Amino acid sequence: MTQRIVVKIGSSSLTSETGGLNPDKIRFFASELSRLQEDGYQVLLVTSGAVAAGFTSLGYKTRPKVLHEKQAAASVGQALLMQSYHEAFATHGIRVAQILLTRYDFSNRKRVQNALMTIDELLQRGVVPIINENDTVSVDELKFGDNDTLSALVGNLVKASRLIIITDMDGLYTDDPRKNANAQRIERVDAISDELFSFAGGSGSAVGTGGMRSKVEAARIAMRGGVPVFIGRVLEPYDLPLAVDGRGKGTYFDTSLNNLPVKKQWVGFHSLPQGRILVDAGAKAALLSGGKSLLPAGITAVEGDFHPGAVVEVATSDGALLGRGVVNYAAWQLQAAAGLSTDEVQRRVEVARIEVIHRDEWVPLT
Repeated sequence: MTQRIVVKIGSSSLTSETGGLNPDKIRFFASELSRLQEDGYQVLLVTSGAVAAGFTSLGYKTRPKVLHEKQAAASVGQALLMQSYHEAFATHGIRVAQILLTRYDFSNRKRVQNALMTIDELLQRGVVPIINENDTVSVDELKFGDNDTLSALVGNLVKASRLIIITDMDGLYTDDPRKNANAQRIERVDAISDELFSFAGGSGSAVGTGGMRSKVEAARIAMRGGVPVFIGRVLEPYDLPLAVDGRGKGTYFDTSLNNLPVKKQWVGFHSLPQGRILVDAGAKAALLSGGKSLLPAGITAVEGDFHPGAVVEVATSDGALLGRGVVNYAAWQLQAAAGLSTDEVQRRVEVARIEVIHRDEWVPLT
């Protein structure tokens, strides 16, 4: 299959300092993305910028803070954004398509599979899908985190060869290089640790919402799905092809994991968990290191009201998230079976499968 590249561009890379689209920046990125298509890649663009593009047209002096004002700005700005992309890509003979998604679209397996089929068809026909959050109808305020998380979910969904997250910094540093001259750029990352998160700061732009921390979190999601990530700067011609080729101005996040099947992606990243199961150290080791299923004996507590077939989170007794899985018990059954041996459970509780979560329906997230 032709390699797929997902590129995420944030508001600060597309607009002026005070808001409103910068046509020169739109044309520059269209040119860079067209180079990737000329090199034989299938290209998907995850773009921010609708709110930033629209709020000045509505007379707001600064980016609005209230949700309905943001949604109004997005409804105006999304049209302006797509018109600009359409015109910029047309000069390269490339057609574009708009796809607006919400968190609900990902949480519903049928909807996310339909979205994937649409994307596949567009890519097969040489069209660049331009994906944005549907801010106008979103009930939770910018839940995707300036589309960083959205880009990771899209990268996993289409089994991308690489996710490129463009930012105004040339990668992740040990401290803010604008304040600390001794800050060191991190060239490559194999695993994301708490220390790495501590290096990430807040938003650096008045027109954007995401900072480096949300980009590192997006990298974590993509890496779990088997997609390597680049976070860095694209300012000059050919910077984007160089980033795809491993020679970009930024930080590379590598992964040895394989792409997850769509069902496991849904379980791990898209679904809405209906409850939480707390487990002991033995169950934790079995799930994370032993490749085992979760059995009742290792369960210490059950939270929430769920039924067989629901997705639940699994955590340690102190609340550290381990992963998600499809549960074979109702909550009341699991409360009765928690801590019991397999033989004892079979005598006391009538269930279709003894495993609380089978290893084939388990996704680690730690």
